[in-house]
Amino acid sequence: MGYLLLGAAIAAEVGATTAMKFSEGFSRLVPSLVTVVGYVVSFVLLAQTLKTVSVGTAYAIWAGIGTAAIAVIGLLFFGEAMTAAKVAGMVLIIAGVVVLNLGGAH
Repeated sequence: MGYLLLGAAIAAEVGATTAMKFSEGFSRLVPSLVTVVGYVVSFVLLAQTLKTVSVGTAYAIWAGIGTAAIAVIGLLFFGEAMTAAKVAGMVLIIAGVVVLNLGGAH
């Protein structure tokens, strides 16, 4: 159940970050509200996740997958460039999450 909540927390965070792009510096009401609500939901779900998943693992997955997802969304929907440095960064994020998960099993 913890990882299901974590997945929902990640989805809420990615949605909030994407809405922030559309808020134009919090000058547009609806995207600004979606941003705030999305982050609140994300943190509440992350807090629930921490009842069953270790904090280091949960946060690494939350931050890592969220970061990689936002980079892909930027590429696909906002026309941002995919550079070798961005690809390397995403590979390192994914590798770090995998290593934390493998090393965290007790």
